[in-house]
Amino acid sequence: MFTRPNSAPTANVNVERCPAVIVQRLGAGYPSDRDAIHDINFVVHPGERVSIIGPNGAGKSTLFKAIAGLVAHHTGEISIHGYDCRSSHSMVGYVPQYEDIDWHFPVTVNDVVMMGRVRKIGMFRWPVRRDYQEVERRLEQVGMAQFRQRQIGELSGGQKRRVFIARALAQETDVLLLDEPFSGVDASAEQEILATLDVLRAAGVTVLLATHDLGMATSQFDKLMLLKRTIIAYGQPEEVFTPQNLRAAYGGRIGVFHQGDEVIILADEHGHGD
Repeated sequence: MFTRPNSAPTANVNVERCPAVIVQRLGAGYPSDRDAIHDINFVVHPGERVSIIGPNGAGKSTLFKAIAGLVAHHTGEISIHGYDCRSSHSMVGYVPQYEDIDWHFPVTVNDVVMMGRVRKIGMFRWPVRRDYQEVERRLEQVGMAQFRQRQIGELSGGQKRRVFIARALAQETDVLLLDEPFSGVDASAEQEILATLDVLRAAGVTVLLATHDLGMATSQFDKLMLLKRTIIAYGQPEEVFTPQNLRAAYGGRIGVFHQGDEVIILADEHGHGD
């Protein structure tokens, strides 16, 4: 069992000696589906890049919302750098699915990223020099500083996602949850996001990313988590991505095609996203 300090950290802490995320016996859900996920157990180490895959309705979004404190968990424990997540939500940056964001709201890129500073600034207080510097640093980090005065709705799909990554990082977090960032983007935007993830890896940021792109999940991440309301498999891609595990998650609705050196994996999924 992890150690739970009495209070959340008030500044960036030295986290090198403990895992970035520990989840034990986690159960969470909603009034209509209390056990959307159950008996979830895993550890993520600082700087790792973990892909979470599984069919629609598997519980990927529910897991992220539980870690971020947006959905209460009724069993188990979540630790962020050794702190109980109930007192360390500011240590987690969460980027929701594209359709969960109002892209027509009239704000600039700079305003969106500054929203990530709210917990640091405090209610009814104005940003100070340090806040503006942090916003600028995060926009530079994701390659979006030149768009700082652009309206968020004017950006491309990949640019919007990079701005929201900057917004999450502006919390001064090094644990990032990305829910389907590649959904609906073209190949160019996909490469922009992957390049941003490489920058974050170099900076030691821990990334958990939910995706339906099974080919990308096996080639671009340190670990895979195969989820279907509970964890079917978790570990190195070659350990997780086996016919037996895929059948357990997707049933018989998996097709694997070889095109030159490329492997294309198709999953026939039904139901609503999660």
